[in-house]
Amino acid sequence: MELGQLPQVDAASVPSDALLLDVRENDEWAAGHAEGALHIPMSEFVGRQGELTERAGEGERVYVVCRVGGRSAQVAQYLRQQGVDAVNVDGGMLAWEGAGRPLTAESDSAYVL
Repeated sequence: MELGQLPQVDAASVPSDALLLDVRENDEWAAGHAEGALHIPMSEFVGRQGELTERAGEGERVYVVCRVGGRSAQVAQYLRQQGVDAVNVDGGMLAWEGAGRPLTAESDSAYVL
């Protein structure tokens, strides 16, 4: 896959009202995620893609994120092949946290993205 052809955006530039698709696994999600993000792990994505279709408006841009950007790039590329306006969040949730974007966690324990 040519990453040069895949649209990417830095975490600080993701609009606050954007549809954010988090493709990390359940334990990563529980440790900390963006409020309001749609969580569909990459390992379950093909079978659960309909959840994204239900949530996304016609032609709505989907911002895809994982921990550092590798898995999300693969999912974003797949979505683009399906005709979805998908972009990869460069640097993933590590960059999200580094940019000071808000996070929420499933538990009260300290988390490490």
